[in-house]
Amino acid sequence: MALDVKLGVSTWVWTSPFNTEEAPALFKKIADLGYDAVEIAVEDPQLIDTDKIRAELEKNGLSVIVCGAFGTSRDLTSDDPELQRNSLIYIEECLKIARELGSAFFAGPMYSAVGKARMIPKEEREVEWSRAVENLRTVCEIASSMGLEIALEPLNRFESDLVNNVDDVLQMIEDINHPAAKICLDMFHMNIEERDPGLAIRKAGDKLLHVQVSENYRGTPGSGNASWNEYRNALEAIDYKGVVSIESFTPENKELAGAVCIWRKLAEDQDTFARDGYTFLKNWTTENNIEN
Repeated sequence: MALDVKLGVSTWVWTSPFNTEEAPALFKKIADLGYDAVEIAVEDPQLIDTDKIRAELEKNGLSVIVCGAFGTSRDLTSDDPELQRNSLIYIEECLKIARELGSAFFAGPMYSAVGKARMIPKEEREVEWSRAVENLRTVCEIASSMGLEIALEPLNRFESDLVNNVDDVLQMIEDINHPAAKICLDMFHMNIEERDPGLAIRKAGDKLLHVQVSENYRGTPGSGNASWNEYRNALEAIDYKGVVSIESFTPENKELAGAVCIWRKLAEDQDTFARDGYTFLKNWTTENNIEN
């Protein structure tokens, strides 16, 4: 039985920050490669003209996922109220973009700033956890008022000290206690943090809104040692019918590459990355056993 999902790819595979002017050529390329969806990484909401982008999505027959970027100036756990406020404003802007483009949710590690990984006292971590929960409850209320949900993404230990695996994110959702709080799982982070990725997917269950994939080294799907059969079996087990989207990054953008620690090319070029990734994923959705 085929895995009933749409296949997507992130704008980060080619560009950063994504802007409206890039949409016509990039969306056509993505559609021509065979993808069903594009994952738009919104780094700067001011670069997004939703009317023009929606027209290009429709022209190319692509559905859309909107995800966020959380640098040091966007931190819901900060003891600086201005940074918390800045993050809330940014998230609300992204939620509006998601609504206007037709995405049902906004995804990302919005609980804290990416790269905030420290050894701090338990009491301090509890304070930051509580800030994240309180602020994300507000985010959920905003999202719900727009008819949207949020998909919280755990990050590996080198990128976050707050939410690293599915147990962490399930606890955060329980503490937020709002029906709009759901989950995004990224295979790259799972390959580091989850003892059993398939079990993690099963634990997420019907709370799983979005799945991001790449190889264990952030490379082209099918070129590394990720447990693709186990991922597929687990997604089938929970009857996941969302988008499976490749998320990786272009080494051509030095600032982005430095932020995600990509020091070398991961494929011949980014078009080849996306083309080979699509071919692998298309086979993966229909075959019971994949040999990497």
